Amino acid sequence: MSSFQPVKNDTFLRALRREATEYTPVWLMRQAGRYLPEYRATRAKAGNFMGLCTNPEAACEVTLQPLERYKLDAAILFSDILTVPDAMGLGLYFAEGEGPKFERPLVTEADVAKLAVPDIGTSLRYVTDAVSTIRGALGGRVPLIGFSGSPWTLACYMVEGGGSSDFRKVKTMLYKRPDLMHRILEVTAEAVSQYLRAQIEAGAQAVMIFDSWGGALADGAFQKFSLNYIKKIVASLPLQVNRGNFTEDIPSIVFTKGGGLWLEDIASSGASAVGVDWTVNLGQARARIGDRCAIQGNLDPTVLFAEPAQIEAEVAKALESFGVPQAGAGHVFNLGHGISQFTNPDSVEVMVNAVHAYSRKQRQ
Repeated sequence: MSSFQPVKNDTFLRALRREATEYTPVWLMRQAGRYLPEYRATRAKAGNFMGLCTNPEAACEVTLQPLERYKLDAAILFSDILTVPDAMGLGLYFAEGEGPKFERPLVTEADVAKLAVPDIGTSLRYVTDAVSTIRGALGGRVPLIGFSGSPWTLACYMVEGGGSSDFRKVKTMLYKRPDLMHRILEVTAEAVSQYLRAQIEAGAQAVMIFDSWGGALADGAFQKFSLNYIKKIVASLPLQVNRGNFTEDIPSIVFTKGGGLWLEDIASSGASAVGVDWTVNLGQARARIGDRCAIQGNLDPTVLFAEPAQIEAEVAKALESFGVPQAGAGHVFNLGHGISQFTNPDSVEVMVNAVHAYSRKQRQ
C-alpha cells in the first residue's frame, strides 16, 4: 500500500469534512458512461458491460476517461451495484434493451434461507483489483470514490429479479413476511460492509452508498427497512486508514433518491454527507441538516440538454441556493441522479467550468 500517493487536489475531501474550500468541488454520478464516445469504444472492445466491469485494466481506463476531458474533483470506481448479489450466486445477466436481470431471484423461503455473505476476496476480487489499479493510475491527481448499493436497493433487484416499476414482489414480502425481508437485509448489509471495507483497503478514499429505491418506501418503512441497515454499514466503516507512509480519512456519502422527506434522518446516519436529488431545495436542505454533515447535489441531469448560457444560469441558481459554505457546512456539487447517455459531452464541460468559476466568484 505504500505505493499510493497522498492526493494533490483534496477539495472534494475537504468539502466532505466541512472545511473551507477555494471553490465548490464537482463530480458526476455515472460520469464514466455511454454519453462519452471513448467509453463506448472501450465497452465495444470489452464485448459487453460485465466484460468491462470484470477487467480491472478496462475498468481503470473508463474511470479515467472523464478526468481527461473535464476538471472534475473526484474519480468514481467504474463498476455496478449488482456485483454483490451476483457474488451471492443470483446469476446476474444483462438482457438487451431490458437492463439487469437475475437468473435465480429470491422467490421462496428456502431461497432466502440459503442466502449467504460471499467471500469478497475471491468473488469480488476483480473490483478490489480495479480499485488498486485506478488508485495507482490516478497518481494522487484527485480522490477515488468506491461505492455499493444499499441493502434495500439490492434486495429490490434480488426479489424482483430485475428492475421494477411497482416493486410489488419485494414490498409484498416486506409487509407479508417481514422476517424474510430482514433476513435478506441482514445478510446483504454484512456483505456490503465487507465489500466497502475491501474497497477502502484497496485504495478508495471515500465511499458512497446508493439507496436508489429508498424513495419507493413508505415513511416508517424507510427507516426500518433501509436506513437502519445503512446505519449499520456506516458504523462498520473505518474513519481512517493507514497507507504505510501516511494516513487518510475516509468520508462516506449516503444518497437516497426520493429521500427529501427524510433528510434529518439520513443526516443522523453517521455519514459525512447526504446526497440529494433534484427535487430538494439546497438552501432548505442546508437549513434542515445544519452542521450535522455535508450535502452533495443536485442539478437536474436534464438541464444538460439546455443551451450553454442556460446551463450556467441553472448552476448559478443551485450554488446561490446553497450559499457560500461557512465553517461547519460543506457542499459537493453533483447531479440529482446519474447523467443521461444522450447528454452532449460539451455540455458537461460547460457545467463543470461554471461550477468552478461561479463558486470562486461567490467566495471573493
